[in-house]
Amino acid sequence: MPYYIGDVIRDDKRLVARTPEKFRESGIDVRLQTRVDDIDADEQVVRLSDGTILAYDILVFGTGTTPFVPAIPGIDLEGVFVLKKLSDALHIKSYLKEKQCRKALIVGAGFIGMEMTEALRGLGIETQIVHRGTVPVNRWDPELSSVILEELSRREVPFLTRMEIQSIERGRDYHLRLNTNKGELEADLILLALGIRPDVTLAREVGLTIGRTGAIQVNFSQQTSREGIYAVGDCCEAFHRVSKKWVHVPLGDIANKQGRVAGRNISGRPMTFPGIVGAQSFGIFNLELAATGINEREAVESGFHPVSSITWGNALAGPMPNQKKVGLKLMADRSTGRLLGAQAVGETGVVSRINTLSVALWSGLGIDEIGYLDLAYAPPFGGAWDVIHIAAQALMRKM
Repeated sequence: MPYYIGDVIRDDKRLVARTPEKFRESGIDVRLQTRVDDIDADEQVVRLSDGTILAYDILVFGTGTTPFVPAIPGIDLEGVFVLKKLSDALHIKSYLKEKQCRKALIVGAGFIGMEMTEALRGLGIETQIVHRGTVPVNRWDPELSSVILEELSRREVPFLTRMEIQSIERGRDYHLRLNTNKGELEADLILLALGIRPDVTLAREVGLTIGRTGAIQVNFSQQTSREGIYAVGDCCEAFHRVSKKWVHVPLGDIANKQGRVAGRNISGRPMTFPGIVGAQSFGIFNLELAATGINEREAVESGFHPVSSITWGNALAGPMPNQKKVGLKLMADRSTGRLLGAQAVGETGVVSRINTLSVALWSGLGIDEIGYLDLAYAPPFGGAWDVIHIAAQALMRKM
């Protein structure tokens, strides 16, 4: 959706995977703008906001997530937005044009905050990021996150740290004023990008077991704790193949896979969801960022003995012109040598390398094997010794 707001994708219809009409051709009745008010799991009926009562044999929860919105004064003023669903993107894009916005404040520095920063700057809108921490996307190692800060500075995007928001009011020179512990900031638009929470309100009412992450607990077949009820997507947990724990990672590709697994099981063709390794990526301006696996804190919590190193290398072979720097962090278990996680940042070749390391994690490869992987070599794409090889061998020397 940030790419639609930023005019990279110009037609909002391209954001709709399938229309209700297309679903009906397959015999699927889709009802939009209709809320589920109550579920009677004993009677196996669902009561809708329009008064309709639907009986069911099998029920599937796909309630997704809700954005975190702080309880501060002024949060409901015109020009204050979250970005969670298509209607949010449509409203933001319409507002930007109608109000001829000159300046925007993004509160939060996660994936959505970074992608919206690029979108708004691409439209020529002055943009500032307000963050209660000190580095963006703090899952990344601070040394790698510093590259994002350099890119933001080059794009004239101030990154304001250790700021707690207190209230929002009407502005003097701009449409809105954001009051913080460090003073006032004004802008025509304020985007709250403070994270999301699994939407489990109905699940709790039905009596489904909620996992330690706050999402719906499921098994490998996407079944919940109550017979005949499944859950898929951002509202439920997934099994992490590295930590061996059930986690909440709300990403579209995971949701798609879980939906297919549930559908197969419901239709009588048994299938299990094999889990995830936590692969994720995003881009901001000229940078690619990607990560997979777990970080040091998660590794310790899972009983590993993590050791890590960061290697700076080239995305292209050494003799090639226009070198592209890439930073790669690898982490392994000191006792077994098994790869536990990887993070990378650079202008090109980042996502492809993290995808390679995701396969290594999926397969349980050791850092010694990764140091000699057979990778496709050509000067425009990397050296005979790829940054993956170099990073793995550097980490081996620390173990």
